Amino acid sequence: MKASFAGLVAGLLLALAVIGGGFTGFLLAVVLGAIGFAVAGKLSGEVDVLERFRGRRD
Repeated sequence: MKASFAGLVAGLLLALAVIGGGFTGFLLAVVLGAIGFAVAGKLSGEVDVLERFRGRRD
């Protein structure tokens, strides 16, 4: 299992543990899942988070 996938699952499970449902809970689960994916991907070297925020350089 890749670290980014494990981070995604961990973020989703944390969101479900904190919020018990509803649309707000769904949005929080998506946001925490994305954060977990980004952090785990950055730590494992699979994802370059800062590259996504840099502009195009020609």
